Amino acid sequence: MSNVGSSRTDEPASAATLYLTLAPVALSAAVYLTIFLILRKSQRRYYAPRTYLGSLRTTERSPALPDGLFSWIGPFWRMSDTHPLQHQSLDAYLFLRFLKVLVAICFVGCCIMWPVLFPVNATGSGGAQQVDILSYSNINKETESNRYYAHTFMAWIFYGFVMYMILRESIYYINLRQAFLLSPFYSNRISSRTVLFIAVPNEYQDEARLRKVFGDSVKNVWITGDTEKLDDLVKERDKVAMRLEKAEVKLLKLANKQRLKSLKKGGSDGRAEERTEAPLDAESGSVAARWVPQKKRPTHRLGLLGLVGKKVDTINWCRTELERLVPAVDTAQVDYRAGNYKKIPSVFVEFYRQADAESAYQVLAHHQALRMTPKYIGVTPGEVVWSSLKISWWQRIVRRFAVLAFISALIIFWAIPVAVVGVISNVQYLASISFLTWINSIPSIVLGLVSGLLPSVALSILMSLVPIVMRLCAKMSGEPSLSRVELFTQNAYFAFQLIQVFLITTASSAASAVGKQIAEDPTSVTSLLSQNLPKASNFYISYFIVQGLGVAASVLSQAVGFVIFTLLYKYLTGTPRALYTKWANLSAISWGSVLPVYTNIAVISITYAGIAPLMLGFATIGLSLFYLAYRYNIFFVTDTNIDTRGLIYPRALKQLFAGIYIAELCMIGIFATSVAIGPLVLMVAFLVFTALFHITINSAIDPLLYNLPRNLGAEADYKTEDVAYSKTQNGEKNGTSEAKKISSDETAVAGKKPGFLAKFLKPWEHCDYETMRKLVPHDRIDTGSLYTDEIERDAYFPPSVSSKTPLLWIPEDAMGISKQEVRDTGKVIPITDEGCTLSDKNKLEWDTEAVRPPVWEEKIYY
Repeated sequence: MSNVGSSRTDEPASAATLYLTLAPVALSAAVYLTIFLILRKSQRRYYAPRTYLGSLRTTERSPALPDGLFSWIGPFWRMSDTHPLQHQSLDAYLFLRFLKVLVAICFVGCCIMWPVLFPVNATGSGGAQQVDILSYSNINKETESNRYYAHTFMAWIFYGFVMYMILRESIYYINLRQAFLLSPFYSNRISSRTVLFIAVPNEYQDEARLRKVFGDSVKNVWITGDTEKLDDLVKERDKVAMRLEKAEVKLLKLANKQRLKSLKKGGSDGRAEERTEAPLDAESGSVAARWVPQKKRPTHRLGLLGLVGKKVDTINWCRTELERLVPAVDTAQVDYRAGNYKKIPSVFVEFYRQADAESAYQVLAHHQALRMTPKYIGVTPGEVVWSSLKISWWQRIVRRFAVLAFISALIIFWAIPVAVVGVISNVQYLASISFLTWINSIPSIVLGLVSGLLPSVALSILMSLVPIVMRLCAKMSGEPSLSRVELFTQNAYFAFQLIQVFLITTASSAASAVGKQIAEDPTSVTSLLSQNLPKASNFYISYFIVQGLGVAASVLSQAVGFVIFTLLYKYLTGTPRALYTKWANLSAISWGSVLPVYTNIAVISITYAGIAPLMLGFATIGLSLFYLAYRYNIFFVTDTNIDTRGLIYPRALKQLFAGIYIAELCMIGIFATSVAIGPLVLMVAFLVFTALFHITINSAIDPLLYNLPRNLGAEADYKTEDVAYSKTQNGEKNGTSEAKKISSDETAVAGKKPGFLAKFLKPWEHCDYETMRKLVPHDRIDTGSLYTDEIERDAYFPPSVSSKTPLLWIPEDAMGISKQEVRDTGKVIPITDEGCTLSDKNKLEWDTEAVRPPVWEEKIYY
């Protein structure tokens, strides 16, 4: 994305030009692919962690692929696209489906547009050259104006198909979402039965009154409170605990280093002492003192940044501090649970059944405007943005408008920093300015580095900052959960991509092509624009080549990420905890910043479909490569950290309307500049039809995107009760078979199996709720015993309230030092030396295949 606008040209695109663009990109893609094929065989942790990693449940893992260079391709190709839905998340499945839908749209566009518009454009007698003869610009408006009707009617067919795809996929998503959220796997989760109310008035920050409002269906109520002091205590406790852990590991490594030196010199290695543990009354650190003198023990200073102040023994100081902090945190947590805190205007209400939670979510909770609203359902405890819950209703409004104004200004004025980078890239031309002649004295190598590498790096950094800034804006605007933050970012970043990457680039490309000619002959503006606006598509042909081959190959190979991971794991993980955390945590796709990039590519393709249809072919290839790269990564590499319950999908589908509207407006403008009245009127009529279609499906579908219908909820409850009754009446065996019968969709539409065309044209019949239930996972977890009493009690307390004292993890050594440290430190804070040892090379070693190291925590499905 960082090179957008850097390679625009006014020259007509030729086959040679495309080859010159394709050759280096194909070469880099081949290098990336070779790296992937070689490393995939040996670096299983980085290229196939989902096949074996112990931190994943067995139901979340993917089947291993063959290790050969190419033998894995067949089994990978045969894997079902529903695999992520069964083993990962709804978001991951729908992301892949969205890429596949984009490929289908572009491919069908080629099939529709190319057979008609290529010959119409190529024989248009417009005088265009090279690849431009295949675009609208090659039609002579004076003698061949009737050909514009071909563009009009083909645009009708293609854009009609795109709108139908949006409608069809929206229906598919609604049915899938309903089946997924109403399945026992989701409906029994506490997040599916809990509603978050924002801007709750003071009088309703009371559990008794809330129970009176919502009735006997309420199970638990969490009234959020100010935890600023407790947050600081927990943060300080954890900071001191981690400092103690690092110091303990450092002490063990120092002692082991001395032992190994002694061993090389022929001395004792200390293993004899290992069999006899230090006496219970032995002085703290006495075993370590045999190898590490007092002055070499880990120390730190108490002043600013640890650089100034009194020097203290780190281990002894941390133990003393934890003797104070651990009881202080425990007392503060008990005090909060007792209700002794300042309340803030947000409340979590858990209901016994999902249907009750949905009813509370869909009804008006308070008689005054902007009170107890907005409401959110499906928010998991781990994704709550607790700082946003403190915001009052009027602050939320002010913040929202301020953030929208800031993002608008960011999008509009982003050209300024990009222009500065552009100036740097042409720094040698600045030497002609009188006060910048000193630039000529810079060595040519340095000047080449500044004008070549620096602008690319600077622009890449600038572009990567945009989604980060937008996520920060989302939190500042008061979005209460990370899923809402991602959805906000998806909208904002798409607006940025659409305006900066597409519209401004297109406008400046067309303007640069005709600006001088218009200045010389203003009367020629209409003919010049109609001829040259289509030529702006030439840049995007190169852009799709770079994106499709180069970027897709880098996404698959992850070469840079592999190098960073290896370096961090080998050299910057000095404790067993750091090793495990780096090893066990999978990378995740950030939906809010990834989806808009591909949505924008689709919008560009849709826009130029009727003007320069050749682009559809390159878009099809590019998006296909992206689909394959992400398919592999989602199946075998990445995990889902933020769950939007699939809402990224309809949002991305709706954003495709931007491409349709822009395309229709562009064609109306081009017909106007070409003075083609008939096609102009027809396109205006189709624009009106598009707007009416858009309004209609929004009004019909929007309520179903965010709410679950009561009839399906009641039906799901009935079937669950029926299965339970079967178990009690006929025994577990018969009950299980009944459950399997329901999950296998015996109630789906009976009769002859529908063909592809019938399924495509009637999604409301062949992709309905009952059919979608077959895709939903039914046996991943035991839905009857999801939570312990403690987990359910603490679910929606702020993190600092439910935060437990951390367990320290140090390696076991051959000298018995770790045993004494565990005994002495364990009096203050939990600590263990199991599951990791110090090797004869003084390196940490742990069993990477082990399922549960000491610090492993079972994933809770909130």
